Amino acid sequence: MGWVHDVNAKVAKSPVGWWFHLDGSGHPKERKGSYFFTELRAGIAAFFAMAYIIAVNSSIVSDTGGTCVCNGGLEDPLCNVNEEYLLCAAEVKRDLVTATAAISALSSFCMGLFANLPVSLAPGMGLNAYFAYTVVGRHGDGNVPYSVALTAIFVEGWVFFALALFGLRQWLARIIPRSIKLATSVGIGLFLTLIGFTYSEGIGLLTGAQSTPLELAGCPSDALDPETGLCPDGAKMRNPAMWIGIFCGGVLTVILMMYRVKGAIIAGILLVSIISWPRTTSVTYFPYTAVGDDAFDFFKQVVDFHKITKTLTVQRWDISEYGGQFGLAFITFLYVDILDCTGTLYSMARFANVIDPVTEDFEGSTIAYMVDAISISIGSLLGTPPVTAFIESGAGISEGGRTGLTSMTTGLCFFISIFFAPIFASIPPWATGCVLVLVGSMMMRAVTEINWKYIGDAVPAFITICAMPFTYSIADGLIGGILLYATLNTVVWLIEKLSGGRIVPPNKADKDPWTWRVSGGILPPWMVRLSKGKKDFWRDHPPITESTEDVPGEEMMAKMNSKDSARGRAEAATPQDHEKSV
Repeated sequence: MGWVHDVNAKVAKSPVGWWFHLDGSGHPKERKGSYFFTELRAGIAAFFAMAYIIAVNSSIVSDTGGTCVCNGGLEDPLCNVNEEYLLCAAEVKRDLVTATAAISALSSFCMGLFANLPVSLAPGMGLNAYFAYTVVGRHGDGNVPYSVALTAIFVEGWVFFALALFGLRQWLARIIPRSIKLATSVGIGLFLTLIGFTYSEGIGLLTGAQSTPLELAGCPSDALDPETGLCPDGAKMRNPAMWIGIFCGGVLTVILMMYRVKGAIIAGILLVSIISWPRTTSVTYFPYTAVGDDAFDFFKQVVDFHKITKTLTVQRWDISEYGGQFGLAFITFLYVDILDCTGTLYSMARFANVIDPVTEDFEGSTIAYMVDAISISIGSLLGTPPVTAFIESGAGISEGGRTGLTSMTTGLCFFISIFFAPIFASIPPWATGCVLVLVGSMMMRAVTEINWKYIGDAVPAFITICAMPFTYSIADGLIGGILLYATLNTVVWLIEKLSGGRIVPPNKADKDPWTWRVSGGILPPWMVRLSKGKKDFWRDHPPITESTEDVPGEEMMAKMNSKDSARGRAEAATPQDHEKSV
């Protein structure tokens, strides 16, 4: 259309076009194929690909009970049926809907505005599960209270900021063995899958057992044995809500994804939710109870701004009582987020073709890391787990997004969703359970990149993968994998040195290379320029020209998307180690 072309051209020639390096702006680093309306369309596509996080994150984190206090006594120590506590937890979930949408809007908008990257941010999957079920625990039965865990996240954000400012963040990510990085993604995928199969935040397919660790369930939650928590044999697999979640939220969503339908995940969630909203059905999310009445009254408002009342700035700074657990949670958040965000940023930057082939870094990397770091701390003030870059940003890039206008548009969409809190707060767990399974399956793809040829890499990776779901803890899996890797390879190194190089594993040549040294040093480019006495040290190096042929077209982008999306959170922080596709 002529008017679209005219608007694109006028915006490109404006200061907006210059700032975002739009095609036709005349900027020395203009990004070929980036047009104003294309960027808007890409931002909307990215939003529909990741909008599920509003419902899923609020549902998972609210399972901790937030700041609610359980007074169930010996008969109900976890307040599973305590009406007062459940009403409070419902209010926490509404707070988290607003908080999730708000921090996703702010962080995505700032990433686009300041870093000029088509990458959107939101509370990270995996990290929210670790926060909810390992650190804080269901209904607060973990080792660290909700408010103290948020303090750890707040501190972590500022530590990230310092690491990003001085270039240490990339270095820390690069020194982690490649097999452990990849195994971390796979292990988190299995962890999310297990959560998706449970009752609290999933379809209720599995439950804990006594003679075996797990047992098939699938019965209505009110049919569970109050003493053992097991389903009677005659009631197994007879929960209609579970089957609706499987077929409408799982099978249908997969079929839509097979045909690359935009917003397939959110479509499946909405379908299951709509089926579950009428109060007269056996699968209703609003039973005729005090908790159900309260939830239904909030749902009927449809459009409403819900003010955060229970999770806003609840940090607790007296951590002396939880020193060890606080430190473990802090280090785990730090490590996982380093791999998560850094790997995703590199993957998406490569997908958008903004990686510099000389420095092997992407434009605005330091600013991007600092935006992520500040967003983590701000998110903790709202009550959410760590914010990270989303691999679903690839949906926007595949639609033609090349600049920060894409993520700014996604941020604006998240901002609008704040006013639909009653809808997002009324999405049942069986609507999001299959989403967790689907996300887990996507993260499993990284298992093909693990070096299974050399047992010194393979076994630590396998332990990392298995320990995460089996111990219900990301931290325990990481600790087990890293310690085993260090032990095995240190022993091999000592034997080799003591024998003068005569005794080595026969296939040691197959081992993934590892070194603590980073090519180009650990300092960020701005510090290198400052050390050389350049007065404009904050400016990037001279641009590297690229021809139009260097920029893939939409067809090629679609092919690249299928590969780069598989990389996602499992990709390590340095490009030179991961030029292979999945």
